[in-house]
Amino acid sequence: MPAPVAEHLGQLEASVAPRLGGRRAWGVWALSVAFVIYYFSFQTGYAIVNSRIQKELGLTIAQIAAGAAVYTWVFAVFQFLSGPLLDRIGVRRVLLPAILLVTIGIFVFAAATDFTMLIAAQCCVAIGACAGFVGAGCVGGKWFGMARFSFMFGLVQFCTALFSAFNQNVLNWALSAMDWRSAFYLAGGLGIVLLILALLYLRDPEPTVGRVDDGLHSFALAVFRSLKTVAAIPHIWLASAFGALCFGTMLALGVIWAPKLLMARGLEENLANTASSFLWIGLAAGCFVLPWASDRLRSRKVPVLSGIALQAVSLILLFYYPTQSASLDMILCLLFGFGNAAHMLAFSTAADIVEPGLIGTSAAFVNGAMFVLGGIMISRPGVLVGIGLNAGKAPATLELAQFAGRPLIIGIFVALAIALLIRETYPKRGPGQSRGVIA
Repeated sequence: MPAPVAEHLGQLEASVAPRLGGRRAWGVWALSVAFVIYYFSFQTGYAIVNSRIQKELGLTIAQIAAGAAVYTWVFAVFQFLSGPLLDRIGVRRVLLPAILLVTIGIFVFAAATDFTMLIAAQCCVAIGACAGFVGAGCVGGKWFGMARFSFMFGLVQFCTALFSAFNQNVLNWALSAMDWRSAFYLAGGLGIVLLILALLYLRDPEPTVGRVDDGLHSFALAVFRSLKTVAAIPHIWLASAFGALCFGTMLALGVIWAPKLLMARGLEENLANTASSFLWIGLAAGCFVLPWASDRLRSRKVPVLSGIALQAVSLILLFYYPTQSASLDMILCLLFGFGNAAHMLAFSTAADIVEPGLIGTSAAFVNGAMFVLGGIMISRPGVLVGIGLNAGKAPATLELAQFAGRPLIIGIFVALAIALLIRETYPKRGPGQSRGVIA
C-alpha cells in the first residue's frame, strides 16, 4: 500500500475511533454511577424504614421480607435482558427509560397505603434498576477501554457501597426530622433532577451496532443469541454461582437482617443501623482494593478465595461470638463487607472469556444470577424466624438469629467450595489487551 494512502487510512481510522478517557468520559461515567447510587440507596434505605412501614401499614415481618425479595426477583428476570439491550442499542437508549421508571417507583413507594402498593413500587423500581449497575459497567468499558474494565467496574461498586453507607446515616438523620414518606418524596424529586441531567449529557462514545427499527423479530433473535452464547459457557455458571452466593448474603444482611442481628446481639436500634452501615463501607473499600490486587497479582482466583474466606470467618463471629461491644460488631461488619467485594471479580472472570460485544450480556447474566439467589437468601431467614417462633424460640434473641441465619453461613461456605473449583482466567497479556484495547 502506498505510504500516502496508508497515512490517510490511519488518520481516517483515528478520526472514526472513539476517544477514550478524558473529561467527557468521566462526566458520562459519573452520571451512570449516580443512577446506581440513587436506586441502590432506595434499596438500602428499605433496611432502615421497613420497621416503620410494617407498623404503619399493619404488615407482618414475612411481608416485609417478601417486599425485598420481590424486588430482587423482578430485578433478576429483567436483568437478563438488560445486558443484551445495552450491547445492541447502547447506554443512552436503555438508561433514560430506566431512570424514569425508578423515579416513578419511588413516588409510588412514598404513597403506599397497603402491601399491594408496596409490591407495585418495588416492581417498578426493580425494572428500572436492572440496567443501572451493568450499564455503569458498560460505560466504563466503552469510554475507558476494556483494559480498565475490571478496575472501572470495581470503582462503580466502590462508589455505590460508600454512598450507600453514607446515605443510610443521612436517612437516619432525616427520619429524626421528617416522616419516612416525606423523605422518599424528596428522593423522588432528586430522581427528576437526575433524569434531566441524563437527557442533557448521557451519551454513547460511538453508535451501537443494533437497531430496534431493523425489525423487532430480528432484534429479539439477536438478543436471544447473545444470551444463549453466554449461557453455553460452563465457567460463566461457576462465576455466577460464587458471585451470587456472596452477594446474596450481603444483600440479605445489608437490606434487612444485619440491624436485626445486631439488636439481638445487644445494640439499640440507632446504633445497630449505624453498625450495619459498616457492611457497605467495607464493601466500598474492598471493591477498590480487590480488583486492583487482582491486576497486581495477575490472578482472579487468589483474591476471590481470600475474600470469601474473610467473609466466612467474620460471619461466624457475628453470629456465634458473644459480645456487647459495638466497636467489635462494627469491625466485623467492616471485614465482612471488605471480603464480600470478591463477588465483583465474578464479573471480571466472566468478561475475561467472552468477546467484547458480549461484555454487557455476560455482566447481566452474572448480576441476574446474583439477584435471583439474593431474593431467596433475603426471604429464607424470615421463613426460619417464623419456624423458630413456632418451635418455642424467644423472639428477638441471638438464638433465634443463629437459627434464621443458617442459610447465609451455608451459602458462604458453598461459595468457597465453588471458588476452589474455578480455573484461573486472568488474561496473559493483561485485561483487555488481548482485545487490542488500550486505555
